Amino acid sequence: MLRRYLSTSRSHFNDVVHGNPSINLSTLPNGLRVITDSTPGHFSALGAYIDAGSKFEDPSKPGISHLMDRLAWRSTEKYTGTEMMNALSNLGGNYMCSAQRESMIYQASVFNKDVDKMFDCISQTILEPKFTDKEFLETLSTIDFETSVMVHKPDIVLPELLHKVAYPDNTLGLPLYCPVERIPYISKDEVLNYHKSFYQPQNIVVSMIGVEHAHAIKLVESTFGHLTKGPAHQVPKPKYVGGEIHIPFQPPLFSNLPELYHMQIGFETTGLLNDELYSLAVLQKLLGGGSSFSAGGPGKGMFSRLYTRVLNQYAFIENCTSFNHSYVGSGLFGINISASPNAAHVMPQIIGFEFSSLLEPNAISDSEFNRAKNQLISTLLYNVESKLAALEDLGRQIQCQNKLVSIDEMIEKINALTIKDLTKVVEKLISSNPSVVLQGDREAFGNLDDVFKHFGLNQKRSKWF
Repeated sequence: MLRRYLSTSRSHFNDVVHGNPSINLSTLPNGLRVITDSTPGHFSALGAYIDAGSKFEDPSKPGISHLMDRLAWRSTEKYTGTEMMNALSNLGGNYMCSAQRESMIYQASVFNKDVDKMFDCISQTILEPKFTDKEFLETLSTIDFETSVMVHKPDIVLPELLHKVAYPDNTLGLPLYCPVERIPYISKDEVLNYHKSFYQPQNIVVSMIGVEHAHAIKLVESTFGHLTKGPAHQVPKPKYVGGEIHIPFQPPLFSNLPELYHMQIGFETTGLLNDELYSLAVLQKLLGGGSSFSAGGPGKGMFSRLYTRVLNQYAFIENCTSFNHSYVGSGLFGINISASPNAAHVMPQIIGFEFSSLLEPNAISDSEFNRAKNQLISTLLYNVESKLAALEDLGRQIQCQNKLVSIDEMIEKINALTIKDLTKVVEKLISSNPSVVLQGDREAFGNLDDVFKHFGLNQKRSKWF
């Protein structure tokens, strides 16, 4: 047994995480990290998380991550595109690729007996894509169609523009989706260079659930073990600026849908690697929100502030929700609101009032504060019931901070929060320069500076982190 341990310790470093023998983390000599939760079940989940995504792109050549996403699960050195599709269909599990701002994610779930076959498909997609001319042109055509219909989807367009105005021409502000004007000029060489630069072992985290750690190491070493560590990439820190951007009104795609104006306002946060993340998460549950019609049972946040104080009070409000985008080193917290065009001037006033009212004496009751904390805890516990959600949590935590914070630790930190913690984070939020996106007639929204000043937003206090 001792000899076996010594032989394996030469090839990787193995740590039991949080004293839980079912969760293990290893680092291979080439820098690739493997985290597993061997808790048994009827099926297993596999994933790979790569330090790539729109944040890492050349600002003059955006859109490569979007293309990489759509080129996944196609021809490789081992499989033709048809063979890959047949192999995945025969496995019968879920598989996906997602390009995000800070990560390229490849995930799948299959029955336990098919783990090796599915991991072979994942590793082939990541390591040896061929990018045939036919598939490349088909993918460009697909992206062209996607971008053409996005103009009718404010839930996609507005967050993209919010990031653009918050972080102009840098990191998190680079487009997640390929700009339509870039499509004719993207070459296969650009994609190959992107793949070569970022798909390096030290940039990869492999996560598995339902797989024994020793078997996971064997799979990873047989596919990724031959890779050598590449040069380190120095990614500049996100540079938050803020400001305002306006786009014209876009008629709904279908005539039976209402005409709406939209507004988003976001403030800079400290991002993922700060305990104020928990205060922001509770604040998001406290504000909550939704659309003017929401069917379903409990757990929808019907008693949250934006429901009881906005949606239930103003018939002209179609949608009002809080959001929290968290990244390494920065983030955005704010409110999204949609209303009838004749109510555009009220939208910034509603947002300003809801933020400022949080700072009034005794504004937050114990009952609503505890309700928000309980709902957040419930969401966390519910999410880990999904193997794919738990898989992504394992992989992304190791990718972002190279350590794992357990659900129990998260719950402990949430329960320790006080109302004072929430008001403190609100004060810090609204002291930063806001990022604002408006869709509709600009004059209809009125003078935002006057509205924000009236409600105490953006008072030019000193930076808080």
